[in-house]
Amino acid sequence: MTQLPILLQGFQNQSPTHQAAQGDILEWIAAAHARAELTLQRPDSEEAREALTRKLKKLVLRFGCSTDRISARGAFLDDFTHTDWDRMRIFRLNEFPSGRPCGERSRFYGEVCGRVFESFYTDELEPPPVIMHVTCTGYVSPSGAQRLVAHRGWGRSTEVIHAYHMGCYAAMPAIRLAAGLLERGKARVDVVHTELCTLHMDPAQHQPEQLVVQTLFADGAIRYSVSRAEGPGLELLATREEIAPETTDAMTWMVSDSGMQMTLSRKVPDYIRAALGPFLDDLAAGAGRTAGALFRDAVFAIHPGGPRIIDELAEHLGLRPAQVEASNAILRDHGNMSSATLPHVWQAILADAAVAPGTLVVSLAFGPGLTIAGALLRKAG
Repeated sequence: MTQLPILLQGFQNQSPTHQAAQGDILEWIAAAHARAELTLQRPDSEEAREALTRKLKKLVLRFGCSTDRISARGAFLDDFTHTDWDRMRIFRLNEFPSGRPCGERSRFYGEVCGRVFESFYTDELEPPPVIMHVTCTGYVSPSGAQRLVAHRGWGRSTEVIHAYHMGCYAAMPAIRLAAGLLERGKARVDVVHTELCTLHMDPAQHQPEQLVVQTLFADGAIRYSVSRAEGPGLELLATREEIAPETTDAMTWMVSDSGMQMTLSRKVPDYIRAALGPFLDDLAAGAGRTAGALFRDAVFAIHPGGPRIIDELAEHLGLRPAQVEASNAILRDHGNMSSATLPHVWQAILADAAVAPGTLVVSLAFGPGLTIAGALLRKAG
């Protein structure tokens, strides 16, 4: 008997509670950086305070991600909706120039994560065989997935798996793990991403790379299922993952006193471009295809680590604008939501009537290591 294909389907996303235009967010971040530095320096004169405020705003607008490629971002934390620093949950910058310590951020993450899981499963009556929780922006035990299973009385029926701290490429190992669980006999694996990237901003860090990170990343939550099935979805054909040579420090992500701190080298697109040719040859071969055919015919779901990533890879591979439209659209409308971003791109491709059933989808994502992860999918009707 022929096995049914492995499909990614049933995509649902939850928009963060607070949405704002990128221009307004840049103004808020500039104000936060100024407030943090004023708290640290405590200048005596109004003239000195105004000069410091102007300097920090100029830095944010110079190095931050501009409104021409990101139009809006979302956050679950309502601190970003006002500048009354004394009533902030996290960014009480009159007392804590870097924001409140990691413990308070973790508590907030746990609260939001619990609500997100309950909302995703509000109408779910039957326990899913497996829930896989993916995140790199918060760690609380029991996790939101475990609390959901306990609350619903699913403990004897639902296996919970945590896929944590991989960064932006984590959707790739998640679907690879899910495929392995299907081979082990599980009927379905639900994958849930909960990323609260904005929770980890440090307004006392004014370095250009930190300003890029703070103005690029956003919050996102999405759920989808991986199972052997028929119908609409994305069929999994092949996966591949490798670490580019001599790139260990190009991207880092670690827990600090004031949340999680990321570093990001300007050379990341160069490193990816240098390794991508052989990587795509091997990915295509895993499904009995050639990379040249993919460049010509496939849609590319590129994790939008930033505008430069999409633009440079598209140029390097000779892709047409339509082939990377979904990635650009998600970056424009949401920003970089870490591991939740690529599933949003997949969801957009599935919803796009201009992408016909049968179209191949090349998925690429990148993270610390420097890890390059890919999957070859096919849109099923």
